[in-house]
Amino acid sequence: MKYYRFLLAGFGSALIISAVLFSNLFAKGNSNQSRLDGYSKIRTVISNIENYYVDDISMNEIVNKAISGLLSNLDAHSAYLTPKEYTDLKVQTSGHFDGIGIQISLKNDALTIISPIEGTPGDKAGLKAGDVILKINDQSTLNMTIDDAVNLMRGKKKTSVKLTIIRKGEPKPLVFDIQRDTIEINSTYAKKIEGTDYLYLRVNTFDEKVTKNVESLVKNSKAKGIILDLRNNPGGLLEQAVGLGNLFIKEGVIVSQKGKIKSNNEEFNANGKAPFSKIPLVVLVNGGSASASEIVAGSLQDHKRAIIVGENTFGKGSVQIVLPLDNSENGDALRLTTARYYLPSGRTIQAVGITPDIVVYPGPVPKDGDDFSIKEADLKKHLQSELEKIDGTANATQSATKPAPKDSKSKAITAEDIYNDIQLKSAIDALKVLTVVGIPTKINVANK
Repeated sequence: MKYYRFLLAGFGSALIISAVLFSNLFAKGNSNQSRLDGYSKIRTVISNIENYYVDDISMNEIVNKAISGLLSNLDAHSAYLTPKEYTDLKVQTSGHFDGIGIQISLKNDALTIISPIEGTPGDKAGLKAGDVILKINDQSTLNMTIDDAVNLMRGKKKTSVKLTIIRKGEPKPLVFDIQRDTIEINSTYAKKIEGTDYLYLRVNTFDEKVTKNVESLVKNSKAKGIILDLRNNPGGLLEQAVGLGNLFIKEGVIVSQKGKIKSNNEEFNANGKAPFSKIPLVVLVNGGSASASEIVAGSLQDHKRAIIVGENTFGKGSVQIVLPLDNSENGDALRLTTARYYLPSGRTIQAVGITPDIVVYPGPVPKDGDDFSIKEADLKKHLQSELEKIDGTANATQSATKPAPKDSKSKAITAEDIYNDIQLKSAIDALKVLTVVGIPTKINVANK
């Protein structure tokens, strides 16, 4: 049977039962009495619903609800997918869909934002990784499945959805009124870091073009060092995570998967090409880095190929396969957790995540007490800005000169971008050390 493997940050609901399955299993003459008793109980429940439930309900509806209920009680990621949900799932990995642009999952039974996708309405509104969604419009999310939440948040372009958020450190819930839009994900882009020979490489999500795009960007850059930014990257396609690892890791296991069926266990090994195995590399991660991002960061860390900087990652390391229930491309399907991913060292990602070699919390770089610590190269720009404030011309000029660290179209990471992002500055400082001493065969971090 054809199936698709995705590394998904979330969605949820589902199960599997059908009269056809029952008849097939019974026809095989299964001698396991407890299993037969279980099937008998299910048939009795279905019969009672048909005969006594207050509203008329078709057999197809009963079976679909039973499947949905069973799968939703297995784990947060297994689900029954209606034809529409199955189509939506395939669209998400193509890099084009409608919505507000956030990835969600269930964490400790709470509907949690894994990450807002860069440049989307959710990101621009100020949603953050780790935010807990308490309400969607006026509907509570308690006991709500991921797929139901996704359906509520999606809608036509230029319509609005209201999210009530609980955020760590905030005394009361925050309310965001967000206008939906067509989500065009620029999965990968690169910028030169001003004053250096380094390349800032941003991967927003692991869609089907990531490996090819990264290889092209790095080849054309002639960079002497790379900052790979995987912050707020919720994951995507497994083969693209392996492909990205292959660009930097020369040999050994990149990731392996292990589940109940041993014949399906699989190791993904480096292909030996690794065109960028000698370029010094630092990887940025945070709590919004999940799934495929964690595979890449964890594999690079285990091979001591890169220094990992930032915060502990999300901890989503389970494997889902998507099984169509018929041969139709427009039919329904199951999304089922079948295995977990393991890093080269044998450690798991699931519910644990990746701990950075250098832990750095987000925020600007601290300034001196007089708030006037400016490098000579930046002094003229600063004084010009202060004059504009006095002359009342700041608004007109700032719109043209204000750097946009999250704008993939800007050509370079500026000094101001760096000093507004202490994690990025720490990564650049670590990269400078690697390039000064020369990249060793294995990178050892003292506090690891």
